[in-house]
Amino acid sequence: MLSPTRRRVITINMAAASVPPKPPIKVRPAPLPPPRFTYHQIRKAIHLLCVLVFVALPFTNLMRVDIPNQRFYFLGSELWINEFGIIFFVMMFLLFAIVATSMIYGRMYCSYLCPQMIFSEWSLSVQSWFTRKINKKLSTWPTARKKFASSAAFYVVLGVASVFLAFVFTSYFVEPRDLLRRLMSLDLHTAGGITGAVVTLLTFLDFTLLRQRFCTTVCPYGYLQGMLGDDNTLLVHYRDEKGACIECKKCVRICHMGIDIRQSPYQMECIHCGECIDACQDVLGRLGQPTLIHYVWGEKGNTFEAQAPWYHKLGLRDAKRVVIMLIILFYGFGLYAALSMRREVLVQVAPVRNELYKIDSTGRVRNHFRVKIANRGGRPANVRFDTNRLTNAQILLEDNPVRVAAGETVEREFDIAVERWPEAQLVNHFALRATTDTEKKTDDFEQTFLMPQGGK
Repeated sequence: MLSPTRRRVITINMAAASVPPKPPIKVRPAPLPPPRFTYHQIRKAIHLLCVLVFVALPFTNLMRVDIPNQRFYFLGSELWINEFGIIFFVMMFLLFAIVATSMIYGRMYCSYLCPQMIFSEWSLSVQSWFTRKINKKLSTWPTARKKFASSAAFYVVLGVASVFLAFVFTSYFVEPRDLLRRLMSLDLHTAGGITGAVVTLLTFLDFTLLRQRFCTTVCPYGYLQGMLGDDNTLLVHYRDEKGACIECKKCVRICHMGIDIRQSPYQMECIHCGECIDACQDVLGRLGQPTLIHYVWGEKGNTFEAQAPWYHKLGLRDAKRVVIMLIILFYGFGLYAALSMRREVLVQVAPVRNELYKIDSTGRVRNHFRVKIANRGGRPANVRFDTNRLTNAQILLEDNPVRVAAGETVEREFDIAVERWPEAQLVNHFALRATTDTEKKTDDFEQTFLMPQGGK
């Protein structure tokens, strides 16, 4: 038989063996360091830059269409309506660049560059700011009165902003100084004044009633994006292979378009702004977990790889994209060549053949010519005419050189008088030479001079 002491030891050991072991204590991961930047910060910086460019462009003539004067300004060049070929080339280049960018980078234009999105978000932030300030400063007021005060302040600010934005927008089509004169005189009876008033009203209604709903109801770009994208197009994608989502739904609350990115990256409302990436990174980063939402190249593609080649980081991930970028470069060089080869002063010469020739009282033979000079530059020009390969010729032009002011078109008619010589033919070929002082260039226009054959 076992001794009492032995039995007590065995009982204690059996009791200890029946107690299940305690699970190991889970150590909460340390919070991840905050990111060096957020997509929200990047977007707002780009938005500010876009607003500055939008305001500055019509005043610098870098890109503007002057409808009353039939001019198109692009990168400092003043294109006239008769240069429609270059204008069409510019429009096609811009269109192709936008389409190519959309295919490579998805809807980055919508979230980072689109004026509608920029000013819609601005109007929402201003309205929210007024609501917070008035609720804080006037906390003793009734709710209805505070709501009325915040709305009134917001509409006043938005009204002033609408006038300013409408003025800038209309300046792309009407010369800014002329438009300012119309605005100061409250012009509502000319096309420019009526256009400014209509644009002001539409801007006000847009940023008070429509805002981001414009993107999902009116703008066709979101619908076209579904056809432009492919398996390597940049998009925002949610991936949760380990079930790490804690259902905080901050990505849903922060979305400007009111969607849940977890459902699909191809929702038409999604503009791929990256705000949901910041939200997920902020919440899970505090728990020591990486974000579940990323920018990726295609739904099954990789995220931004730190060690990837530079051309992959730029989105050149297949041969199609390389070809598209080469076409854009070809377009760009062609456009540069077209702009660099155009002449600021355009001279056109034509003979007037109402009569073949005439002989004046001194016996000289005269032919009549017409010249048209268009100064498409920004400074006055002087054009001098001379003849080449025509013996003893005299240009009977009242003012030679002809002075042409900037943006002016002048026409002159004149005679060229020549002493008859024995070897003269009925048709004599010569060159009418035009020298422009501003461009320091000379053009030879091949012409014919008609006169009786022989010296008598």
